[in-house]
This record gives sequence, structure tokens and C-alpha cells, in this order.
Amino acid sequence: MRHARHGGARSGERFVRRFAGVLSVTAVLGLIATLALAPLTRPDAGEPAYAASADSPHAGDTQRVEVAADVAAPAISHESYTAATGPQTLVAGGTNHDWAKLVLVFGGFPVTDENVVVITQWMREENGPDNWWNRNNPLNNGNGSGGGSGLGSYATLQVGAEYAADSLRRLSFYDAIEAGLDASAPAATTAAAIWQSPWATSHYGNGAHWSTSPVPVVDAPASAW
Repeated sequence: MRHARHGGARSGERFVRRFAGVLSVTAVLGLIATLALAPLTRPDAGEPAYAASADSPHAGDTQRVEVAADVAAPAISHESYTAATGPQTLVAGGTNHDWAKLVLVFGGFPVTDENVVVITQWMREENGPDNWWNRNNPLNNGNGSGGGSGLGSYATLQVGAEYAADSLRRLSFYDAIEAGLDASAPAATTAAAIWQSPWATSHYGNGAHWSTSPVPVVDAPASAW
């Protein structure tokens, strides 16, 4: 009988230990559930800190991405476009300045302010600004105009510009003028080359008869083009 009582006591102890283990597991699970349900608290403000939503600004640490020094940045292509003034645009413009540019275009010279200035000055010395289209020969060019002394005429101002460009490019008498225009030299430099050339027998008084004042813009009759 004592043996039986001793066995019963041991059975009771095992039951207590098992029950205590179950209670411990249950308590731990209950604590985890409580922590999971309870809102987190910001230590600085004592207020609940909720997870950031898509609409809320990020207030935490930002990510940094470091790139090795030997990694080259991709090349960026920058396209560029240029526009050139065509003969028809200048013909449509119809002014003395347009005709000067037309000579430059036909001759393959740079269409720059310095070049336009010197040619419009040259035109003024030959025909005057108010009648610059006289005989469609603004520079009194004898090449192809039928007038050996430069008093010939052309069918149109456009044809006159073509012959003026041809004279400057083809005839060796005017190499210094050609060089000045090619280099877009200052207007005074190219003008001096014009005076020294045989274009005009008077040589424009070696510059004494050459005005450097601005040349007004004057339209030619549409029929002249």
C-alpha cells in the first residue's frame, strides 16, 4: 500500500508539471498577442507610431547608393541643328541687304554682319541706296552683263548676284576681296581690298569717297527679281 501511495504521488507531480508547462506556453503566447495588438510608442513623444502608408512622407533614414569611382557615366547626345538662308528666301525678302546676302550665298562666302556691311556699302558707292537695283546690276559688274565698263544689265537681280559671285570667285583680280570675305574680315579690311583692286578705275579715291555710315534697308520692285 505504501508503494501504491508513492506511485500516486509521483503521478500527481507529473500532472502538475505538465499543467504548469501548458500555462507557461499559454502566457507567452498571450504576451506576444498583446504586443502585436498594442500600438508602438515613439520614445520621444509618447505617442503611437504607426507604420508609414503610401500617402505619408518618409521620416526615417534614407537609402544611399555608392557607385565605384571607376564607373563611367553614360554619354549624353546633344543634337544640334543649323539653318541656312536659301536664295528663294532672300529673293522673297527683296531688299538691298537681301541682295548682298544673295551674292555671299552664291559665292559660298560666310553670311555674316561684316560681309553684309561691306557689300551694301559697295553697292551704295556704285548706284546709290535709293536706286540700288539699277539695270539689275547693283555693283556695275561687267562680267556677263554686256557692258565692258560695268554699264551692262542683267535679266534679274538674282542673275546679277550670280555673276557678281562668279567674278569674285573666278577672277584673280579680286583675290584679296575674296580672301577678306572668306575670312569674314572686318568690313574696313575688305573695303580696303576693294579700293586697291581694279574693280573701279577711280579706286573710290582710296577710301576718300567711301562712306561707312549705316546703309538703309531699301526694297527693290518685285519685277526686278
